[in-house]
Amino acid sequence: MIDTHAHLNFEKFEGEVAAVISRAKAVGIRRFIVPSSNLETSKKAIHLSHRHPEIYAAIGLHPIHASELTIEAFQRFYSLASQPKVVAIGEIGLDYFYLNKTSEYAHYPSKEEQLAVLVQFLKLAKDANLPIILHCREAYPDLLNLLKGEGVSGGGVIHCFMGSLEEAEAFLKMGFYLSFAGNITYSDKLDEVVRVVPLERLLLETDAPYLAPEPYRGKRNEPAFMVETAQKIAQLKGISLAELEKQTDQNVERLFSLRKEEE
Repeated sequence: MIDTHAHLNFEKFEGEVAAVISRAKAVGIRRFIVPSSNLETSKKAIHLSHRHPEIYAAIGLHPIHASELTIEAFQRFYSLASQPKVVAIGEIGLDYFYLNKTSEYAHYPSKEEQLAVLVQFLKLAKDANLPIILHCREAYPDLLNLLKGEGVSGGGVIHCFMGSLEEAEAFLKMGFYLSFAGNITYSDKLDEVVRVVPLERLLLETDAPYLAPEPYRGKRNEPAFMVETAQKIAQLKGISLAELEKQTDQNVERLFSLRKEEE
């Protein structure tokens, strides 16, 4: 299996990446896409991809960091996009969760800032001919409208999808993949969405170090725990874990232009 969203470039995994990979491979998770949240973690993801053959990098600016983007930083992102083993632009997107919450988040990027930065990174992805990894929290209508307005059709994944059935169908109609993380083991809220998503448009992820599935909820998540999420999805789909693995691996290889893993 392939974990399509593991932040092994974050401090919580500092000095432990090799051990984390070893534990994951022991339970059948053999490849990893490491997305980024800013310029520094983008450079770290690329560094890890050069050190570990199992890792592929995605570079981008998480919407909570939208205010940090400068002309110089964006030029650096452009140069990084052509680096070997950079397979996507991400994670990028919209996050309205903290807007209007408390004064503690007074400097949180506004909707306007987030939308403007996302447009810039969509252009980068188009220029670099790379798929996108989209983050979206409490902003699905705006994300759909922006993607339609920019003429973006497919070529990416909505990571850790938590929207409604109607929103899922809208993204699928546009050609996107949907990815699910450990939070689907917490409740049955997304069960119907998982059942409806065609198997050939579904991806697996951990979002490590976040969203550890049951029975690890509350602990630091890591790729080895993705087995629990995969088992839940296979159960909802009424298929074997082996069938889920085969199809989702093919999906990842297709979307991110990865070579088929040698048997």
